[in-house]
Parts: sequence; C-alpha cells; structure tokens
Amino acid sequence: MVSVSPVIGLLGGGQLGRMMIQAAHRLGLQVVVLDPDPKGPAAQIADDVVVGDYADRAALRALAERAQVFTTEFENIPSASIRFLAQYGPTYPDAASVELAQDRRKEKTLFAKAGIPVGPYITLNSLSDFEIVKRSHFPAILKTAQLGYDGKGQLSVNSLDELSHAFQELGSVPCVLEKKLSLKAEISVVIARNAQGHVAVFPAAQNEHRDGILHTSDVPVTLPQNVVQQAEQHVKTLALKLGYVGVLALEFFWVEDLGLLANEMAPRPHNSGHYTMDACPTSQFEQQARICAHIPLGPTRLQFACRMTNLLGDLWFPDGPNKPMREPDWSQLVPPDDAWLHLYGKTEPRPGRKMGHITQKLGDA
Repeated sequence: MVSVSPVIGLLGGGQLGRMMIQAAHRLGLQVVVLDPDPKGPAAQIADDVVVGDYADRAALRALAERAQVFTTEFENIPSASIRFLAQYGPTYPDAASVELAQDRRKEKTLFAKAGIPVGPYITLNSLSDFEIVKRSHFPAILKTAQLGYDGKGQLSVNSLDELSHAFQELGSVPCVLEKKLSLKAEISVVIARNAQGHVAVFPAAQNEHRDGILHTSDVPVTLPQNVVQQAEQHVKTLALKLGYVGVLALEFFWVEDLGLLANEMAPRPHNSGHYTMDACPTSQFEQQARICAHIPLGPTRLQFACRMTNLLGDLWFPDGPNKPMREPDWSQLVPPDDAWLHLYGKTEPRPGRKMGHITQKLGDA
C-alpha cells in the first residue's frame, strides 16, 4: 500500500508561513492556510485558504476538514485553538509549548526549571508591585508579559518615575522589568525535533538588532566554541523538557560577567534562521514541513559563512516616510555574486515592516 502524505494545516499567513509552504511544495506536500487576510504572503501561494479568525471555531473546523496535521508560523495563535485542532490531528508544536512562549513570566520560570540561566528581572502585575523595585534595578527595560515582538510592547526606563509612566503607557498590563545588561553579543540557536525524538541543530547565528528589530545574522558566530556548545545544549534541554515537536529557537545574551543568558524562545522557525534557506542543505522551513509529514530530518551543516540582512519597508521610502514610495534599486542593494534575495509578497511597505531578506556568502564554512 502506498502511503499518502498528510495535508498540512497552517495557522498564520505571514512570511514565515510563505517560506514553509515553498519548502513543503518542493517536497510535494500540500498546505492549507487559516488566516484573516486572504491575500497575505502565505495565502498567495497556499494550496487552499480558509479565511477567518484564529479563534473562530467554524474556521478551525473548516481547516480540520482539509488537513490532517497542524502547525503555526507565529506564537500568538490562541493556545485554545491549537488544543481544539488537536482533536483532529497532531499539532506541531503543541498548545502547552505555545502557551509558555506567549507569556514572559511563564517562559522565564520554565528556563529556571530547565537550569537555563536568565538575566535579573522582576515581575510587575500591578502598581502595587512597584514597592519591590529598587534603584539598583535601573537602567532597565519594561516589557509586556504578553504579545510583544520586534521591539513592540517594551520601553526603556531609568527611574521609578519613568517606570510608572511606562507602565501606564503600556496599558497597565502585567509586565516584566529586565535589568539592562552590558551585552558582548547576541546569539540564537534553532533546532528541529521530530515525533521520534530525533534532533537536528542548526549552526548558531550572531545577531545585531536595530530599534528592537533584527538587522543582521552572521554565521558562524565569533564566540568561543564551548559557549556555542552550551547554547546548543540549553536548546536541546528545553525541547526535551517540553517534549517539544517542531522547530524551536532560543535567543541568548552573552554577558562578560554573567556568561550565557537566555532571552526568549520562539516555538517556530526564527528570523535569525533564514540563512538556512541558502547556506544549509536543509532549511529550517523544510525541517518544519518534514516533521509535519513524518519525513526524517535533513542535514544542517553550514556550507559557507554568510550574513542574512533583513529588508525593512523603510527602503521603499528613501526620501522619508511621508514622501512617495518607490521600489528599491535592487542592483545597488543585492551584491552581484553569491547573494540571494527573498521577497515576501507584501503589497504595503511600511517603516519597520519586514519585506524580505538577503543572504550573502562571506567565505568558506
């Protein structure tokens, strides 16, 4: 009997979903997308689209009628929706893992239980918690406990007075106050773990952020090999503790006096892993598709040193955000040799919006 590959049901219609669909199609797999936007980056190339809210039970049932296995492309999908879909087929990742990644308080508690160090922080659920904040906690960054990404939902604070104003500006919702640290480097590690417990680790990326948004990822990293191995072990430990199945990323800070500290996890392919599309035999997106289709994981070795650079919507407004938009001059932006341009199919460029990325070969691995 010939086995039939399952149809993948994808929650989310952004660029990560688009790149996963591209990888799935190369494997001969079909993907159905659930997204409120029928013309989003993923929906443009999906085999089928269910238009609806991620919490809409009717839309979820329609997805379940068309697919046999389910995955996500961003972590702010309601965990209740993932639990609902689990009645119809396996979900990679599971609802519990996504739920932990959605709340910085739960995430940091998870890291501590797994023996993964984190930087100094305080949980602030309401104004009454401010009495435990001391001057020594500043300077700091106040982050909403939920729904923050790419620099959103966070503000720098240098005093109790600034903290009070920032807390109100963020809506007086539960937050974590993280002490600012003197960072020597930021790195991330992406792994894939399948239902059989097999793990494939991608080479670590060294990241530079601008205004809270990832700007570049360089591979390989410049940190000592024992630090890289420690980071890889932390991610594998985390995946094992969660019983995680899917693609998982963990971001780290390297602080000279404190060593390697976990920042946050992402239960999905990660922006810093986009280089794998060009520099590794198997991309992070193909691993996600392989896991869903129960295909063995592919090799992850680095084939050449590279840099991934994000392309933001600002490039479409070279004369300023209030001036007319125009297409970037790609002949000037993309190196003529050993470079790969990836555009996400977004029709509305905006400052700070990720529109694509470039991977450039820097040398031999």
